[in-house]
Amino acid sequence: MRRETEISELTIPKLLLNNRDRYGDRTALREKDLGIWQKVSWKQYWEHVQNFALGLLNGRIFVSGAAPLSKELLRFYHGIGVRVRECFGMTECAGISVIPGEDDIRAGEVGYPIPGIEVKLAEDGEILLRGDPVFKGYYAKPEQTAQTFNEEGWLLTGDVGEFSRNGQLKIVDRKKDLIINAYGKNIAPSEIENKLKFSPFIKEGIVVGDGRPYLAALIQLELDNVSDWAQERRIPYTTYRSLAENPEIEKLIQREVDAVNAQLARVEKIRRFAILTKWKRSAWCP
Repeated sequence: MRRETEISELTIPKLLLNNRDRYGDRTALREKDLGIWQKVSWKQYWEHVQNFALGLLNGRIFVSGAAPLSKELLRFYHGIGVRVRECFGMTECAGISVIPGEDDIRAGEVGYPIPGIEVKLAEDGEILLRGDPVFKGYYAKPEQTAQTFNEEGWLLTGDVGEFSRNGQLKIVDRKKDLIINAYGKNIAPSEIENKLKFSPFIKEGIVVGDGRPYLAALIQLELDNVSDWAQERRIPYTTYRSLAENPEIEKLIQREVDAVNAQLARVEKIRRFAILTKWKRSAWCP
């Protein structure tokens, strides 16, 4: 039997309309677009989404890995009944090593170790794994293998993490990607970047600031949404460059950056940003 969502009163139209305080008249869905969704039950709507939009009618377990999901995106999926769980694992551990239970899913947490796996944190916060599923080493590469394990036989994952109050593992960022600012503070850029990319007007965001007193961001516009926004306001432009350099677009992105900054600690706030003036559909991998 298909599991009913715990947020049964929430629909995609309502979810988007709930963001009007942030997006104002820029939200892609306006009240007039609700149409039939005001007249159907949640069950009818859910069946439509599963059958025609998502193709998840027979799905039972949904797992996300490789990169962290933003909390907003995770809430969105749960809001439409797709109970995605974030997990943690590596090829060197034969796949998933840490995963939450069905009834213990929390945004930003990847759960508890599976049977046969031990997890602990090194002094610098790096996640260490040990157990039967952990591989013995790389074939014919003894030097690389030696660099992958510490003296006690723990696998060095290269990821930095921490434990939540309830004992679940939380992934902070890749160890090599952490930013250390001019004051010695460690900052994880991936969470900030995910918040930036949740904006409908930002396709990609790269946070920089290693050794600097503040953070900055390089931003690539979401061309379709920004161009539609500009056309609705009769803002003239001819090329992507002219659009990216328009003062009104800079103000638009500044508002989006301000909205992200409102969710961040002082040391994590973006003080300056630059909009890239060259656009390429595959400029970065997601």
